[in-house]
Amino acid sequence: MDPRERKNINEQKLKAMGIAVNANLPFTENISDSDIKSFEDICHRAVAALLVIQIAFDASEGEYEQSIKVLADIIDKFGVKDSFNAKEQRVYDGTFSEQDVVDVVWEYESYWALVWALGLIDDEELIKADGICDCNKAIHLVSDKNDMKEFMAGCKLKSADEIMTMLDLFYRMHWACVEKRIRPETAAGDLVEEVVMERRRGLEWLVSNETDWYDISLNT
Repeated sequence: MDPRERKNINEQKLKAMGIAVNANLPFTENISDSDIKSFEDICHRAVAALLVIQIAFDASEGEYEQSIKVLADIIDKFGVKDSFNAKEQRVYDGTFSEQDVVDVVWEYESYWALVWALGLIDDEELIKADGICDCNKAIHLVSDKNDMKEFMAGCKLKSADEIMTMLDLFYRMHWACVEKRIRPETAAGDLVEEVVMERRRGLEWLVSNETDWYDISLNT
């Protein structure tokens, strides 16, 4: 699908959802399958994020020490200690700030985009961004597996075209959310801006040269 066709299809989809569109937003670039992060890197990023999210959530409840005792072993078992971003590393090390904890807990939504790309949830589960993801399902996608090999065996990476089409959609959804914050009369359906933004972060990471998804611009 070329960028113009992708833009037109997504604008029609948003209009059908009752969400405002900006016809002046640029096209999202075309990429090939070889420009997507590797299957192995995506799997490791997803599992690393999910496991540190659990530590961050427990830390927010004052239960960091108990959590790290359990989850450090699971992190070692899945072999993802080298896949943390900077905020996750601080959470893992116990050198985190309050903001680090908040940001990493929100990574549930970026993770949700990755497991969509890995074929573990369907399109509707990702596009429905009127609330947080199904956290119980998010956890079990990893916790039900014994190791990374078993997790990877259940995944099938989507094509570059599928990923770019979804990224284009979330880019336009994010614009509507930001515009509504600035101009409350803007139609944005029931979209939750933070959810849309974090899912877009995950999708952008898939096609970015950056390794840390907090280094990716999410301008609209």
